[in-house]
This record gives sequence, C-alpha cells and structure tokens, in this order.
Amino acid sequence: MTSSGTGGTADRTTCAVVGGGPAGLVLGLLLARAGVRVTVLEKHADFLRDFRGDTVHPSTLAMLDDLGLGERFAALPHSRLARITVPADGGEVVVADFGRLPLRHPYIAMVPQWDLLNLLADAAAEEPTFELRTRHEVTGVVRDGERVVGVDVATPDGPRRLLADLVVACDGRWSTVRRAVGLPSRRWPVPFDVWWVRVPTRHRVGEALLPRLGVGRAAVAIPREGYLQVAYLGHKGTDTVRRARGVAAFRAEVAALVPEVADDVAAIASMDDVKHLDVRLDRLRRWHAPGVLCIGDAAHAMSPVGGVGINLAVQDAVAAARLLAAPLRRGALTGRAGDRVLARIRRRRLMPTVLVQAAQRVVHAAVIRPALDGRLTVPPGAALGVLRRVPALTALPAAFVGIGPRPERVPSWARRPRTG
Repeated sequence: MTSSGTGGTADRTTCAVVGGGPAGLVLGLLLARAGVRVTVLEKHADFLRDFRGDTVHPSTLAMLDDLGLGERFAALPHSRLARITVPADGGEVVVADFGRLPLRHPYIAMVPQWDLLNLLADAAAEEPTFELRTRHEVTGVVRDGERVVGVDVATPDGPRRLLADLVVACDGRWSTVRRAVGLPSRRWPVPFDVWWVRVPTRHRVGEALLPRLGVGRAAVAIPREGYLQVAYLGHKGTDTVRRARGVAAFRAEVAALVPEVADDVAAIASMDDVKHLDVRLDRLRRWHAPGVLCIGDAAHAMSPVGGVGINLAVQDAVAAARLLAAPLRRGALTGRAGDRVLARIRRRRLMPTVLVQAAQRVVHAAVIRPALDGRLTVPPGAALGVLRRVPALTALPAAFVGIGPRPERVPSWARRPRTG
C-alpha cells in the first residue's frame, strides 16, 4: 500500500467525503439516510467564511422540502430574489421572472452559506451512520496499487489515515484529492475576476438582482437584509493594482455602478473588506478513478455567472447518492462493476454541466468581456426588445437559472415529512 500523504494512525469508514460544503454535506446526509457509514472531513473548525455562494435556487429549496428541512430553512434569516432585471432606456427590463414558474418556491433565497451548512450538518448528525470531523484537512490519498483506498489527514492530534471503500472529492476548485489523483481536465480562459464587498444600506433595494454595466467595468448587486452584496467585475490579474489604488477609488467605482448606495459606500472601511475571487471555468474529462469520485466544483469549476455553482453541485450530490447508496451498502463498489457505477454518475451529470458552462461562456464573450473592454455599456438591445414585447419569455432564463437543465429529485428512501 502506498500513500501520497504522511500516513499516521488509521481507521475506517465506508464512504469518506472530502469537504464540508453543500455538495459534501448533502451527499453525506443522503448516504447516511440510506444506512451507509459516511465520514465528512472538513479542514476548517466551522463554516463561517464570508462571500461563499449564498444563492439557494428553487430546485434546492424543493430538495430541502423533500428532506423534511423546508420549515427549518424558512426560519433562517434570508432575503428573496423574485426577478433579474437590467437597466435600459432610463428604466428596467425584467430578463428572468421566477414568479412565472409553477414551483413551490418561485424565487432565489439568499442566505449566508454557513447557515445552510449548519442546517445540513445538524440534520445529518441525527443519522447514526453519519460523522462530521472538523479541523481534519486531507493532505493526500492512500493507494493500494492503482486503487484509492483512503486519505491521509492532518488533525489537531497529528496525522491520521482514514481508509474507505470510496473517497468522494467535494473540496472545491482547488481540490487536494483532484490534484493527488491527477485526473485530466479541460480549462477555458476567463477574462475577469470578481471582488466581493458588503455595503450596508438603509435604502429599500427590492427583490431583484441588479446587473450593472459601465465603461470598462461591471457589477452585480444582490439585495440582502440591510445591505447589498456587490460583486464587482474587473479584468483578470488586476487585484494587486486595484488594491494599490486604494479603497477611495474602489468606493467611487462601486458608487458609479450602483448609485442606489452612493451614500453608503463609505462603510467600505478598507480594501481588507473587499474579497477577491480568482474566477475559473474548467471540467474534468473523467470524474473518477478506481476508488475515488469528484463532484461539484472538484469536477467542474463554475463561473459565478447565474450563481448556479452551489445548486449544480447539490444536484451532483443527489444523483451520486441515488446511484451509490445500494452498492456501498452491499460492499459492491470495487473492481470494474464499481468503476461502471462511478462512470454512470458522470454520464448523468455531464449534460447539465456542459450546458451551464456553455451558457456562462456565452455571457463572458457577449457581455462581460465587451463591458470590461469599454465596448458595451448597456445590455444587447435586441434581446431586451423581445423580452419587453413577450414578457412570458422571461420564464425561460428563470427556469435555466432556477431549476437547471436536469434537476434531480431526492430518492424516496431519503425523504422525511416536513417538520419545524
């Protein structure tokens, strides 16, 4: 047996899930409800990290209902986005209207991701076969020949080794497991990065997502309870220059794009309040190797366009749980039969991933790059004219963003009655 990590004291589980984000905790919860022994490894002590994806789309809200968690989620402080609008001709045009969809939840819920993760972790902890280990950072994979049979972990008590029938990488775009296994990938160039900042405001900013374009810059303002969450878009590789220009210049740029909060940008105290996201767009050519599977951002890093990354990852987790539960319970996820199960997960989730990434690349090329190059200051007029004349068409982008090309349903064995 060989290892790419440091070794240490070993113990065993059936499924080791690396990463306690939305995909990891949803997968862990579902597998535990199937009676599978599952251990989620999270390198941080808690989930309190700002400016992670906070969008919970209608498909994920329906999943929470099916899990019996809808009322618990509704009790969390959150805001709702019912529409996506863009400025045009001195007014606004609705480009996506979630209210036109025949859904239980025709809106996007905006909730701090740590609240969602705590909810999922608490629900999973009610299952006897679930375990969450925080402050457990995976440093490498353990191999037996060509097969991954576990992970090496740095813990507060020293290095340990966790052996497992299956390792699932849910540790994001910088996945340690993905790098250790060396799965081939395809990457597309992205012309921009994002700088996230919170702008407290007393102004009522409504229930619409607010994309804004200016000469050489763009932003998306997301209404929250008592503040706007602003994603400022600029050319890739300019973080150092932007920080050197200082907070006063950044405040002015935000105020120019989002004049609703021009009087409030002074609350951005320093550039330490501004969080930089290095945007990536890639996809593994193969999502698995013997004994290991990648899902979510570990399999396909998404652009923030549409805010769909979390929801695509959650749907990956639901599909994976449905296909993995029975073979994991039987201990039948080895050899070629196990590889075929892992390959089925990729086949099922590849189409929606390809379609969403293709749509994001179109937006990058047709809107974001021209805006940052100073060639576009208003959204393309032809498309807006069609949406003005036929408002019912706003249901189409709403469905693509809010539901996705292939929504997944919670398996019957994981469903629970709705409870408070």
